Amino acid sequence: MSLQDRLRAARHALFVGREEERAVFEHALGSDSLPFHVLYLHGPGGVGKTSLLREFEHLARQSGIPAAYLDARDLDAAPDALRQALSGAGLPAARAVLLLDTYEALHPLDDWLRDELLPTVSEEWIVVLAGRYAPSAGWRGDLGWQEITRVLPLRNLTPDEGRALLEEQGVPTAEHDAVLRFTHGHPLALSLVADHCRRKPGLPFQVDESPDVVGTLLTRFMQEIDDEAEHAALEAAATVRVVTEGLLADLLERDDTHAAFEWLRGLSFVEASENGLILHDLARETLGADLRWRRPERFAALNHRARAAYTRRLLHTGSEREQVATLADYTFLHRHNPIVQPLFAQLRGQWQKARPQTSGQPRDDEWDALRALVSGHEGEAAAEIAAHWFRLQPERVQVFRDEDGHATGFLFCLALDATTAEERAADPCAEAAWAHLEAHAPLRPGERATVFRFWMDREDYQDVSAVQSLIFVATVRHYLGTEGLAYTFLPCADPDFWAMIFTFVGLQRLPDAGFEVGGRAFGVYGHDWRAVPPGVWLEGLAERGLPSSPGAEPERPDRLVVLSEPDFGEAVRDALRDYARPHDLADSPLLRSRLVLEKAAGGDRVEALRALLNEAAEELNATPREAPYYLALDATYLDPARTQAEAAEQLDMPFSSFRRYLKRGIEHVVAALWQRELAA
Repeated sequence: MSLQDRLRAARHALFVGREEERAVFEHALGSDSLPFHVLYLHGPGGVGKTSLLREFEHLARQSGIPAAYLDARDLDAAPDALRQALSGAGLPAARAVLLLDTYEALHPLDDWLRDELLPTVSEEWIVVLAGRYAPSAGWRGDLGWQEITRVLPLRNLTPDEGRALLEEQGVPTAEHDAVLRFTHGHPLALSLVADHCRRKPGLPFQVDESPDVVGTLLTRFMQEIDDEAEHAALEAAATVRVVTEGLLADLLERDDTHAAFEWLRGLSFVEASENGLILHDLARETLGADLRWRRPERFAALNHRARAAYTRRLLHTGSEREQVATLADYTFLHRHNPIVQPLFAQLRGQWQKARPQTSGQPRDDEWDALRALVSGHEGEAAAEIAAHWFRLQPERVQVFRDEDGHATGFLFCLALDATTAEERAADPCAEAAWAHLEAHAPLRPGERATVFRFWMDREDYQDVSAVQSLIFVATVRHYLGTEGLAYTFLPCADPDFWAMIFTFVGLQRLPDAGFEVGGRAFGVYGHDWRAVPPGVWLEGLAERGLPSSPGAEPERPDRLVVLSEPDFGEAVRDALRDYARPHDLADSPLLRSRLVLEKAAGGDRVEALRALLNEAAEELNATPREAPYYLALDATYLDPARTQAEAAEQLDMPFSSFRRYLKRGIEHVVAALWQRELAA
């Protein structure tokens, strides 16, 4: 046996999968009359085109049929060079197989090869062309070639085929799931990872710790790229699930992205869909892993820009289908987090099979059906409570309907701040939520609190579903778009099921807000939006989603303290007394108030607090009538005398008038800063 024969035997022994493609080829080999003359294979780099051609060569020779393999990378893209290569292959006029690999390298000769060369070869030949790109318009538009050409797009290996390949190459079974998650069944990647595992036996495969594997893959995927701007566009596209020209502009922070978008569209591993451009799974994962390893700061910046773009969409997009897509895009950014990963997989399945959904206010004929929906999932006692709130706050109900107009679920957002004690008495949930607010986070004037009192899918209740996707979109829109929102409550029939994901997204379990209805216990999650405002919440969610620290709650030394109005006033009075002794201000709760954090902007909070006190006092010095109030404050706190009596004497005021002016000055500072706190 020659060395070439041994190579062919080894390649065949290691070949797995491709049953459909092999069946098509073997059927043609054994047919008296060829079902096609050209078999056109196409797929992205590394998907296994060369391995399949080598297997075709083996199958042909096993059947006694001559076969010749040519790689276009070894040929000059000129007619004479191709004719010479065919002549040198020595194929007979009888049944034979010509295998032409890397066909994209012959792009300049595509018309010539189709119109002049191939029509001259034997009608008994099977010509297999394999390249990165689908057939050009010349192939698709010629009725004659359509009749005698079979086109097969080459996809990744199935999970079973991928496992077989890993098993064949000696990768430990325990590593298979992690490897398949990264490679998505891509043959080249599977082989590279197998090689990596052989070189580092006993070490678990971690893509972020394997820059050598990633670098090899990138060499294949990026061999066409020689421009820095194109490189940046590809990295941006690899950050997201699907990229449009507008999103690309957001990610690159540029307006002139049309050329880059069109360049992306032309890449062999980029698919154009109705929603935008989608990178081949492995290309995206490879580029993302490399970017996280090589330039983590750019990876974080791209994710930040993507989140900002999706947040704008959630707030301003009207179509439910578009909202679900945006939620999918947002969730996709966190797909590597072990907490989000299972939920994302389940959601993706639901999104793919979901029918179109719309939402709106209940119709007059739907109220009984909504009540019955609550009764079916939570019991008659809960249905009575739902009917109670439906009568009082009907405008707070949002119904989700399928394409036939039938209700598939609904969300009821109870405006807790708009209820009375008598109204809350009919609902243990509302009573418990209100008691929690009173005990831990009293509402201040103008602040609002919401209970997502009823939220359910018609079929799946509170389980993961397409309708629940819309419900969660609605809750996020409520968080981001409700003026004065201070607190939200989310009751759950199965709080343990949602524990990990709700904790991940920053919702806290509130044991004292739990309640029972009809003998059934409900757990409650909540969030104080004054302590962690929506912008801070989104940033925290992003940090928890980064692969470098999956699931970790980021430290937040700037976590806000939300003071009641009396406590806030007392804190301002204490701060005025300590104004001249900055070190004594270090323990002031005002240092973690919203207005001080906003004023400090990352700088010295003590100095920011002193500046705020001084600014509020200075407002009194603007008019002659209020100037004495300012003078009293200045002499007592800002530039203090030793005693108030001495301060009154310095100002040439009766002590009784001084005390009155000082009281009015303090009241002004407290009121002015309270208003700034509410507006911050």
